[in-house]
Amino acid sequence: MTRPLQPVLIAAIGAAALVGATSPASAGQPGATSVVELFTSQGCSSCPPADAVAGKLTKREGVIILSLPVDYWDYLGWKDTLAQHSFSERQRTYARARGDGQVYTPQVVVNGLQHAVGSESGSIDAAIESTQAALQDKKVPLKLIPDADGLTVELGDAPAGMDNAKASIVLADFKRSADVNIGRGENGGHKVTYYHVVRKLSSVGAWNGKAQTLHLSKADLSANGSDGCAVFLQNGAGGPILAAAQVTSW
Repeated sequence: MTRPLQPVLIAAIGAAALVGATSPASAGQPGATSVVELFTSQGCSSCPPADAVAGKLTKREGVIILSLPVDYWDYLGWKDTLAQHSFSERQRTYARARGDGQVYTPQVVVNGLQHAVGSESGSIDAAIESTQAALQDKKVPLKLIPDADGLTVELGDAPAGMDNAKASIVLADFKRSADVNIGRGENGGHKVTYYHVVRKLSSVGAWNGKAQTLHLSKADLSANGSDGCAVFLQNGAGGPILAAAQVTSW
């Protein structure tokens, strides 16, 4: 059973992938990659099955899984050791953009467009298929090239017929796996493994529909002990993801 966010927070909202763990990089060919963002919490008893699903998705071709632990269940007796408040806000931003006010754990958001219960593999598969179909004419080529100094990002032109093309270039530094012994709360006494858990999420540039190249230094890629990263192109806050690729070693 999923744990919904408290009604007071939902009311406030209403008012206001691709390569396996051993692959060094992915070339984001148009239509090839889906980004699945899992909003999870160490304080939610419904989340461990979804965290296990995330582990399976790290091995799935054509999918980038990112775990973003939220902090709004910390009051239940255990402060999530990986959570960031900005991830809670990102989840709320998606709910506002969709207009449905649906914020809960475990929740996945697929390609920035659709949400599903994070432990339901069939629902995730359906969301991947439908969002890829919706975005098939808007996908942008994206390629990551690791080098001695960091990572080169190559972005292609907007596809023909895509008007007012613009998007943010987003870098997600992640730790490939993190084991946590949970001391209290709903999962107290359990050890849970989190996969591709984001340690820093930041905008590193803007894309205006024209091909461009930028370079990310090793310092950009090593936030808080991260050992992998994804780069994706997102059209507005809480908007669709037009391109993505990841590197899981360097």
